[in-house]
Amino acid sequence: MKRFLFIAAVYLATAFVAYPCTNFLIGKKASVDGSTFISYSADSYSLYGELYHWKAANHAPGTMLKVYEWDTGKYLGEIPQVPKTYNVIGNMNEHQVAIGETTFGGRPELSDSTGILDYGSLIYITLQRARSAREAIRIMTDLVAEYGYYSSGESFSIADPNEIWVMEMIGKGVGNKGAVWVAVRIPDDCVSAHANQARIQQFPLNDPENCLYSPDVISFARKQGYFSGKDADFSFAQAYAPLDFGALRFCEARVWSFFNRVNKDMAKYVTYAQGKTTDPMPLYVKPDRKLSVEDVQALMRDHYEETELDWRFDVGAGPFNSPYRWSPLTFEVDSVEYCNERPIATQQTGFSFVAQMRSWLPAPVGGVLWFGVDDAAQTVYYPVYCGHTDVPEEMAVGNGDLLTYSETSAFWIHNWVSNMVYTRYSDMSADMQKVQQRLENNFREIQPDIEKKALNLYNQSPEEAVRFLTNHTNTLVKEGLQEWKKLGQYLLVKYVDGVIKKEENGQFKRNPYGQPASPTRPGYSKEFYKKVIDQTGEKYKVQPIGKQGN
Repeated sequence: MKRFLFIAAVYLATAFVAYPCTNFLIGKKASVDGSTFISYSADSYSLYGELYHWKAANHAPGTMLKVYEWDTGKYLGEIPQVPKTYNVIGNMNEHQVAIGETTFGGRPELSDSTGILDYGSLIYITLQRARSAREAIRIMTDLVAEYGYYSSGESFSIADPNEIWVMEMIGKGVGNKGAVWVAVRIPDDCVSAHANQARIQQFPLNDPENCLYSPDVISFARKQGYFSGKDADFSFAQAYAPLDFGALRFCEARVWSFFNRVNKDMAKYVTYAQGKTTDPMPLYVKPDRKLSVEDVQALMRDHYEETELDWRFDVGAGPFNSPYRWSPLTFEVDSVEYCNERPIATQQTGFSFVAQMRSWLPAPVGGVLWFGVDDAAQTVYYPVYCGHTDVPEEMAVGNGDLLTYSETSAFWIHNWVSNMVYTRYSDMSADMQKVQQRLENNFREIQPDIEKKALNLYNQSPEEAVRFLTNHTNTLVKEGLQEWKKLGQYLLVKYVDGVIKKEENGQFKRNPYGQPASPTRPGYSKEFYKKVIDQTGEKYKVQPIGKQGN
């Protein structure tokens, strides 16, 4: 584990860009089958998409665990190891406990450079030690109280097969070891989300079944001058992470887009998402319909389509209606600052997942981490079961990095395809989605039979069931990546040099003599041509040539 923490940190972010990640949380009565879900997109231009793994292990008394900052690889210190740690695959452990995060930053003076636990190490150490969401909250908060909290403000999604929680935490500055925090259980019939802005406003002060908090969360805010009202009026978000335009337009807008897709009454908060008003959205809402894993995956692929923030049809979208813009988020023209949108699905994602926890199944079968690398809109979510013991080569730590291309790396192959799709989005994305849907539909179709076999094996030998599911997933990843390579080759051939090859019966068309049929030359849309003429006037007008005299 110590070696992995170091390796993972080296390959991960040197510094997260502003406004990186997005999480959704779905209660068991808000899902179609009683599953709990959390989702996470780990977004950073410096993050390499890999599937992390820590094996279950026993540790001798006195063993110490070295801690390295997840983002940078910086050594922070060491803490005592526990006698027994659990198997962790990605962000889920063998007990179906899953944790995600988004960074909200908050008041900069509260960062503690002397702390030993950063948010990333806190997640992965806790997953190796916790058997439930409540136990994870206790472990996380005990660890930072004992050893100090190194990171800035953080929102955590913490889930098990029965409960989902949002916990928000921020340090207390150098010289004040520990953190202030509050954790709220999301009702079983509701959904929640967070996206790089603290979201917990007022919270119940005497309901330990549904709300936990540090004893000094309010008194510390008073001491610092962040709050002066009645305890019942205290808002964690307002005290520790005051809103600005970026928090609304780049962060809360993503939460709004999710809420708006699942609850029609949330449309009224569009001005909040646009940064025009500051009356906050609720922490959670009851969805109009129950959600499936397929629904949650689709919601992770959102670009604000068909909302007031849809940006596929202005000049910045180019001729192929792209819902992407290159970084940075803001820019200036004539000393006036403007912004790009920051949708849920984005090009800088390292990896994303939808964690599914099912209480009615044995943990090795019930916990599924639907895991993909690169842009969530253009990834393939593979089913990785929570007992998984052998990471597929295509997603293994060390198979390439951001400076080293690897032909066998899922991250690099997906980026190759994505960066083609970005150049001709309206056309290529449709081709990409056909392969994406075919693969993911197949995973769901065969899942009942696979799990039936796994359950039969589990009744004889849990270890054999885990081995069977591990081999199943690794086969899907290997075969799926080959399909994605074929997709990349297909896109290159079909669209090379800006023309489009003709197709017939699933094959590129040839003329009667065996040569490639003449490609179509669609050019650009009428709307885009009009934008060109509106900008250039008669510069490109075809002029008649007058008759020449003798």
